[in-house]
Amino acid sequence: MAKWTPKHEAPEPLEGPVVATITGGTILWFVLFVVQLPFYGWFDDHGHLWWLWTCLAGAGLGLIGIWYVRGRDAALKRAAAAAAAPESDSGSGSGSDSEGTPGGTA
Repeated sequence: MAKWTPKHEAPEPLEGPVVATITGGTILWFVLFVVQLPFYGWFDDHGHLWWLWTCLAGAGLGLIGIWYVRGRDAALKRAAAAAAAPESDSGSGSGSDSEGTPGGTA
């Protein structure tokens, strides 16, 4: 068997409103849990009680997901700011950044 090698580079991942998407999904799972809660007896009688607990697990895992993607989003913004900072320091040198430094700008 020949080893498979990709013919093209992988595309960049799509970045969208990840925090809003995960938050919306978490809310949806929790709403589904609350809507099914009055029918607990019916689900129990028919052997479908796992539906209820699946919705609760989805909401709980969604809370972990919100925590994770908020941290990821903050880390991406910090990395972008750190990458942009050296570029702005080597800019035109308007002089407003060097007011408190001895010697000023060259």
